[in-house]
Amino acid sequence: MAVVVPVSLFAQDVTGAMLQSNGVGVLVNHYPASDSTAIFPKDLIETQKNAAARMVITGSTADIIPESMVEFDGDELLLDHGGVSVHTTRGLRVRVGCLTVTPVNPADWTQYDVIDLDGKVTVKASQSDVYIDSSSKNVQQVKQPERSGRDLVRQGEEKSREEKCAGSYLNAPRAMPGLGAALNSPYALGAGVTGVVVALCLGLLCHGDDPVSPAKP
Repeated sequence: MAVVVPVSLFAQDVTGAMLQSNGVGVLVNHYPASDSTAIFPKDLIETQKNAAARMVITGSTADIIPESMVEFDGDELLLDHGGVSVHTTRGLRVRVGCLTVTPVNPADWTQYDVIDLDGKVTVKASQSDVYIDSSSKNVQQVKQPERSGRDLVRQGEEKSREEKCAGSYLNAPRAMPGLGAALNSPYALGAGVTGVVVALCLGLLCHGDDPVSPAKP
């Protein structure tokens, strides 16, 4: 299981973050990323087939699965497609279209996964509860949009919504189709994200100093 990495690994500027990857198939603003790359608000991260990355932010980490596109925006991530697994004690949010996923208790350790696949957004709360807020406004342009709907995903639960907020709830399947050729067989959401996290740990994060407890990043 991924843990929140000590903040000493990167600059203390709370507006910035570090992106960790194997440097193959990971792009920052359309350019190949190095093993460790500083990123700042509005930077765009893309993972190609068989590639994954970890974003390390003050008090939070976000594991990006293969074939994903994510924009870093300081206190939130804008997910265009693909998926992220978030571990946070700072209330790090994820936006997908007109949906925003937010920890219910920002100061508590919260772990949740967000997958955007074929216009369907699936949210799984693994540790603590999260909200799914929807808005009819363009969340890319409005920092704090007017809320038009809020739903609660409790710890251990999983819910799905259409990316377009005019849609109704979709039935939340326990297994999800693979993301492209790299993940071309059906898999459970939790197993898929866990596999990426384990791979990241083995390849990037488990050969240095021991991490601190997730409860105290």
